[in-house]
Amino acid sequence: MEPIEIRFSGSGGQGLQLCAKILSLALNLENLRVAFSQSYEPTSRGGVSRSDLVVDDITPDYPLVTKLDYLVVLDQLSVGISNGLLNKDSVVLADKQLVSEPPKGEFDIHSLPFVEQAIQLGNKRVANIIALGALISIGNIVKFETLVEAVKAGVPPRFLDLNIDAVNTGYRMVTSPGVQLEEIKSS
Repeated sequence: MEPIEIRFSGSGGQGLQLCAKILSLALNLENLRVAFSQSYEPTSRGGVSRSDLVVDDITPDYPLVTKLDYLVVLDQLSVGISNGLLNKDSVVLADKQLVSEPPKGEFDIHSLPFVEQAIQLGNKRVANIIALGALISIGNIVKFETLVEAVKAGVPPRFLDLNIDAVNTGYRMVTSPGVQLEEIKSS
């Protein structure tokens, strides 16, 4: 397989490291190897934050991203940190509410209501998990069932049902074209 490079970017407190850890676990469950790196400003909330994954069927030669296949952007503040890493084959998923000016280029961009859907689920903090479900739906990086297994292992038990709802919401958001989001939520 060709290596896959994925970045979760946003601001501190949005659960980007958690997303990367859950996806890393799912990839490992499917016998893929992952190099995981992260960067964040010293403030615990609000500063630029990112988590990067380099995925391969063998141990990646170089652990840092050099050209992104997938970018998930959850805050306008972090849009610029991926400049130069996107190309015509990249896929960008941006939060519709928090990213008013997504990256511009010839790549495939999806502006989706992650935060809006998280609020409808009752907790804005699961926008990251909704985005993770949408990423898996679009990118087919791992099997959905494997991702759910990783979510179950990666979140505290008291938040499990909410996170399972969130990953399902994100996955259905993309796999149900033409279906209104209100209908998705109620199904």
